[in-house]
Amino acid sequence: MEQKELSFVFEIIQQQIEALEQYLTQSPIQHQQAISALKLLKTSIRNLEVFKEEIQTNLESIKTVEQEILQQNETLILERQVYHDLFKLTPNAYFVTNAEGIILEINYAAAALLNVFPSLLIGKSLINFVAQQEHQLFLSKLKESLNEKSVQELEVSIYPRDRPAFDAILLVKAGRETSGANGALQICLYDITKYKRLAVPDRMPSLSATIESPNKLDGLRILLVDDEADTRELIAAILMQYGIVVTTVATVAEALQELERSRPDVIISDIRMPDEDGYALIRKVKALEAEKGWQIPTAALTAYLAEDRKKAIAAGFQSHLHKLAQPTELIAMVAQLANRV
Repeated sequence: MEQKELSFVFEIIQQQIEALEQYLTQSPIQHQQAISALKLLKTSIRNLEVFKEEIQTNLESIKTVEQEILQQNETLILERQVYHDLFKLTPNAYFVTNAEGIILEINYAAAALLNVFPSLLIGKSLINFVAQQEHQLFLSKLKESLNEKSVQELEVSIYPRDRPAFDAILLVKAGRETSGANGALQICLYDITKYKRLAVPDRMPSLSATIESPNKLDGLRILLVDDEADTRELIAAILMQYGIVVTTVATVAEALQELERSRPDVIISDIRMPDEDGYALIRKVKALEAEKGWQIPTAALTAYLAEDRKKAIAAGFQSHLHKLAQPTELIAMVAQLANRV
């Protein structure tokens, strides 16, 4: 019952009691006990009104507290999302696993090192990428780390999918998932292969190491255009592993705004985008090149197998790559476009 309705009911009852009291006072001797009872009833009603006001005040206080709690929850959710985004986009390779090494969360940099899309790694065991002879040591170290307060260090050999193995240092610490759940292990993975090579000067670097050396692409500036946030973040993470500076935008309009501010060394653009597609972008880039005397190497990306490579090249793109291509193919394409092979 609303506050106004409750007050109205109290007012009607009060009026009826007063009318009855006036009637009974006409015969005070016969109705003395009834008059006393009515006075007691009036006192009780006044107490109820006071109690009603206290309840109303408490309800308002509860609503205020409830609103504050809701705002705090919203703030916590936003902060958690910020930390989750930072976890996903940090250039260092991070995992969150359980004590058996099952991957609960993984960021783009870690997925790029393992050469597998992040969504395909969730629920899989990290031990699948560890050398067979090191499995027992790896699992025992994970279980030990769950009960340790300090960071534990473990050196293992990592075998990415379709790429050469590399020596790695794992820094393992008991912690939480980004969702806040306990009982997880936070793992940071570092590729230390090049440092171990430096420690053995008489060992000549392999051809693949020379080609894939991050120093070859350090400082290269790439403008990446794709309307899908996950694709932008994953490709940017792969490129950043090689020291490439990546600027990401979601639309052709944003790409043109960025081109007004600076000239990238390479442009990589998705073909299928809403509003304006990759073909619209390449036409505008060509017009801008003619105006400013630029020549910017461009590459087209597509998620569709039926996409016509010849059409993309004819439109003005220098190269074309499918989004399911291996990260090494992406890096090789970028190096070739930038003439840094």
